[in-house]
Amino acid sequence: DAACSSSIVPTLSLKMAVSMRNLLYQKILERNVRETDPFRSIHESYTQQSLRVDQLQAHLDHAEKEVSHLQQELNQNNNTGVRGSSSSKSTTEALKSEARLRDKLEKLQGDYDAKIKEEGEEKADVVRTTQRLNELQEINSSHEDLILQLRQEIERGQKAISHLQGEVDDAKSTTLLAEKQYDGLKVTIRSLQQENDVIKKDKRVLEERLVTDKGKMVEEMNSLTEMVEQLRNENETLQTNNRQPSKPEPKPTSWFSTFSSAPSVPITPRLEEKTKFPSASSSPSSPIPAKSGPPNQKMSSMVAVVPSAEKKKLQSHNVEATCVRYDGAGNNFVVASSSDSTVKVFDTSNGSLRATLHGTSGHPMMSCDMHGSVVIGASSDKTCRVWNMRSERMLHHLVGHQHKLTCVRLCAQGEAVLTGSADRSLKVWDISRQTYRQTTTLSHGSNPHCVDVGPDSFSAVSGHMDGGLRFWDLRTGDRTVDLSEIHSEAISSVQFSPASSTQVLTNGIDSCLKLVDVRTGAAIHTFRHPEFTTAQSYSSAVFSPDGRFVAAGSSSNGAIFVWDAVYGTLKTKLVGHETGVCCIDWAREGASGQQVTTIDRRGTMILWA
Repeated sequence: DAACSSSIVPTLSLKMAVSMRNLLYQKILERNVRETDPFRSIHESYTQQSLRVDQLQAHLDHAEKEVSHLQQELNQNNNTGVRGSSSSKSTTEALKSEARLRDKLEKLQGDYDAKIKEEGEEKADVVRTTQRLNELQEINSSHEDLILQLRQEIERGQKAISHLQGEVDDAKSTTLLAEKQYDGLKVTIRSLQQENDVIKKDKRVLEERLVTDKGKMVEEMNSLTEMVEQLRNENETLQTNNRQPSKPEPKPTSWFSTFSSAPSVPITPRLEEKTKFPSASSSPSSPIPAKSGPPNQKMSSMVAVVPSAEKKKLQSHNVEATCVRYDGAGNNFVVASSSDSTVKVFDTSNGSLRATLHGTSGHPMMSCDMHGSVVIGASSDKTCRVWNMRSERMLHHLVGHQHKLTCVRLCAQGEAVLTGSADRSLKVWDISRQTYRQTTTLSHGSNPHCVDVGPDSFSAVSGHMDGGLRFWDLRTGDRTVDLSEIHSEAISSVQFSPASSTQVLTNGIDSCLKLVDVRTGAAIHTFRHPEFTTAQSYSSAVFSPDGRFVAAGSSSNGAIFVWDAVYGTLKTKLVGHETGVCCIDWAREGASGQQVTTIDRRGTMILWA
C-alpha cells in the first residue's frame, strides 16, 4: 500500500504540472490576443509609412546622383568654354541644358522638402501614436490588474462553490436518510392506523354490545321491578286482608302508580270534521280565562311586570348556550346547557355559579331542566343524564334512544323525565326509584325539536321539524291531537299557556311566534317584527308567569321582544346583548316578584328585572 501511494503521488503531481502549464499557455495566448488587437491598425499604418519613407529616400538618392552627374557635365562644359569653346551653338545648348537641369533640381529640391515635411509630420504621428500606445498599455495594465483581482475573486468563488457543493452533498445524504426515515414512519403510521381501525371497529362492536346488554339489563330490571312491585302489592293485599277491614288502603307514593288508577281520558279534545267549535262569545280574539291547575302548581296572584332593565350580566359559558330554564320548584336557581358539553346551575339572587355538571366531551348538551335538587341534561350522545345539584353526582344515565337527543323536560315534581330524540320518538322515564325505568315510548314521523308537559303531568305537546304540533297522553302513549303546518318551517319552541290549557305558544324557524288554539288548530295571534329572526332549532319563546305576555330573543341582533298575548301588539324591546340570543325563560323570582333570563351565542347571560 505504501509503494502504491508513493507511485500515485508523483503521477498526480506531473498531471497537475502539465495541467497548470497548459492553462498558463492558454492564458498567455488569450492575453496576446487581447493586447495585439487594439494596436494592429497602428502597427500596419506605421509599416506603410516606413515603406513610403524608404521609397522617397531611394528616389532622393537617385535625384542627387542625377544632380551630381549634371553638375559634373556643367563643370566640364565650363572648362571647355574657358579653353576657347567651340561654337556659339554648343554654348547655347549647354546653357539651355543647364537651365533645364537647374529647374529639375529645384523641382527635386521642392519634392525633397515636401517629403522631409511629410516625414516630420509622420514622425509626429508616430510620437502621438507612441503616446497613445503608452496610454493604452497603462489601461491594459490596469485591466490586467482588474482581471487578476477578478480571477482571485473567481478562485474564492470556486472555493466557496466547492464548499457549498460539499454542504449540498451532505444535505443530499441527510435528505436521503430523512426520506428513508420518513418512509419508515409512513409504514409505521400505516400499521398504527390499521391497528387503530381494528381497535375502533372492536370499540364500536363493544359499544353496540354494551348498549344492547344494558338495554337487556334495563328490560330485565324493569321486569324484576314490576315483579317486585307486584309481589309487594300482593303482600300488602294479603296484609290488608288479614287486618281489620276498616283500615284505609295506603296512598300511592309514586307518580307512575297513579297511571293505573287515573281515568284514561283525552287531555284536549280531538280535532275531527264534526267538532263543534266555541261560539262567537268565546272566539280566539277574546282573552280566555285561566283554568285552575292541580294543587301542586305554584300560581301567584300578582300580575307579571314587563322587564325593563338589566339586573345582572355574567358569562355562563365560553360558547353558545342551547337552553336555559328556571328551577321548577320555585327556588332562586337557573340552569343552562351549552355546546361545551356542560350544564351549569346559577344562583339568580347574586349570579354565583352553584354547580358545573359534565357530559360526554365533544357532544353538545342540547337541552336541560331542573326541579329542586334534580338537574337533567340531554346530550347528542343519545343519552340523558340525571344529577343531584348539591353533590354534583350523577344519579341516572338514561340510555335507549337510537339518535341524538334534542329536547327534555322534567314532570311529576321531578319524578319523571320526558325526552325527545332525532330517532323520531319520545320516551317517558321513571326516575323516582334507585334504578330508572322506561315506561312509555311515543312514536311519530318527524324529528321533535321541543317538548313541554302540561300542569297535570299527564299531557304533553311536541314541536317538530315539519312545522306541526303533536299532543300526547303520557299515561297511554296515545296521540290525542295532531296539528300540521302550524309553521312553514320547523318549530323550535313550544309551551303550554299558564292562563289557558287550550292555548300553546310556538316559535318557528320562519321567524315568527304563534299563539295557537288547540280546539280550532288556528293561530289566535302571530307575533312578528322586522328585526326579529329565529335561526337555531333550539331558539326558545316563553310566556310570562300569568300568561299575559310572550317574549323571545332575536337570533340576528340580540334584541329581546315582548308582545302582549291578549292583543298581539309589541309591548317593549330590550337591548343588551351584542350578538344573537339563543334561549330565554321567564319565572316568578327576584326582588320584583318575577325575572327573565336570556343567553346569547357567546354564552353571555343577562338577568332582566
